[in-house]
Amino acid sequence: MTFSDWFQILLFVAVASATAIPLGRYAASVFEGRVRVLAPVETGFYKLAGVDPAREQGWLGYTFAVLAFNAAGFAVLYLILRLQGVLPVNPQDFGAVDTDLAFNTAVSFTTNTNWQAYGGETTLTHFAQMAGLTTQNFVSAATGIAVAIAVTRAFARSSARTLGNFWVDLTRCTLYLLLPMAIVVALALVALGVPQTLEGSFVAQTVEGAEQVISVGPAASQVAIKQLGTNGGGFFNVNSAHPLENPSYWTNALQLWAIVAIPLALAVTFGRMTARDRDGYVLLSVMAGALLVFTGLAYWAESAGNPIVQALGVAGGNMEGKEVRFGEVMSTLWAAFTTGASNGSVNSMHDSFTPLGGLVPLFLMQLGEILPGGVGSGLYGMLVFAILAVFVAGLMVGRTPEYLGKKIEAKDVKMAMLAVLVMPLFILGFTAVSAVMPATLASLQDAGPHGLSEIMYAYTSGAGNNGSAFAGFGSDTYWYNTTIGLSMLFGRFAIIVPVMMIAGSLLAKPRLAPSQGTFPTDTPLFAGLLAGVILIFGGLQFFPALALGPIVEHFMMLDGTLF
Repeated sequence: MTFSDWFQILLFVAVASATAIPLGRYAASVFEGRVRVLAPVETGFYKLAGVDPAREQGWLGYTFAVLAFNAAGFAVLYLILRLQGVLPVNPQDFGAVDTDLAFNTAVSFTTNTNWQAYGGETTLTHFAQMAGLTTQNFVSAATGIAVAIAVTRAFARSSARTLGNFWVDLTRCTLYLLLPMAIVVALALVALGVPQTLEGSFVAQTVEGAEQVISVGPAASQVAIKQLGTNGGGFFNVNSAHPLENPSYWTNALQLWAIVAIPLALAVTFGRMTARDRDGYVLLSVMAGALLVFTGLAYWAESAGNPIVQALGVAGGNMEGKEVRFGEVMSTLWAAFTTGASNGSVNSMHDSFTPLGGLVPLFLMQLGEILPGGVGSGLYGMLVFAILAVFVAGLMVGRTPEYLGKKIEAKDVKMAMLAVLVMPLFILGFTAVSAVMPATLASLQDAGPHGLSEIMYAYTSGAGNNGSAFAGFGSDTYWYNTTIGLSMLFGRFAIIVPVMMIAGSLLAKPRLAPSQGTFPTDTPLFAGLLAGVILIFGGLQFFPALALGPIVEHFMMLDGTLF
């Protein structure tokens, strides 16, 4: 552990938080209709789709549009994967993707998860990568942001019936936010050495004189949106640990910023659109504070090293599974950012982390992917916990549960609890079944507590729409492709539906002025309460399972016991 490493952690969190303020304000201008640079293009899309941009939708119509659009996106992507062998731009002459893997992959990218049970450069054609996966990287991210903006309008409006138009929000998000940022980041990545070509591969001569075939392709454009949209799926099999996808410290730094830029910014957007900037900054402070704390914990665990290795006389931290060009600090920064932000890309192998180091990304996902969470999903997930926090505060001090002038009633709390319980239901349920089936246990690299962690990480990553994995886990089986696919579907849409029901309930309520009985939600006290509620829910739901996995593994390693 060095001062420079701790300084890097603090610097990255500080820079990401600082850039969130102007970016969040710009996003608010976009969704309030004040940015119309591409108005003719935008209007043209509406005419082609038969959309009236002036006609807003109630919560039910908005939710139906979200579900219908994503169902269509799933069907199109599934067909592309099954038919890629006869589609163009296939320099490697790849055939069709198997049925269960195509289902899993189509669900994965439609739900903004980007879980990959395959090697990108050895399985998918350039056409499938560009027209299928990259397209979903944009629209799945825009879907999450649109839902978050609809929920924001529910808090901002008083006694209203409509909360926007999904098709307008989707279009503006893509045109004015995601696309410009992706173009800039992609060009920067190309300048820094990330390939962008339609060639399939080239032959290089090694220092020994042998020939090596190196896969290339349109990587930079996919890397840019995979990070900005918290998608995470890599063009190459080892994701951002690949020297072409992430060749240097500077590409690593740029991608780290891109992972959390929009999720943090949307907290500021929420404050600006509700005319409660300080409330937005409270959400931002909880998100950034959690990133700082959990990154510090992971770095401490990894820099402390493996006591078994140290007992053999090898000093230093745990560099197993890490790239030398990034080291412990940049690897743990990435691990915390990618799992806190529902991104899922990796620049090191989480399976090789120490037990407590691996616990950090696992627990960040289990907290609901809200610190700061995926683009959009992090904000509306955080607002669910904010509703629960004011409800708990009301019970403790006898004040009326209100949040931003909206009374929180029993129906709202029930829907919030339903949204919170979806993840543990699928994570713990499928983990329990998989842990006792001989056929599924064959996919494990390790026995004992670490094997349980591998299974639990897979379902946590799926239900949390993250997409990262413990690399030793063999997930490309019919059981795991199907059950993780279901986890991803319900982890996305079984949360969106109750969240939109909450939005519909709040939308119809008048927005009340603060009174002496109102619990203030724009103070450090509420930030602490919100963080406490998040940690308590995570601990109550998952601590027993974690105690059987990474926690017991940590103490067994300290005893020098190997499995």
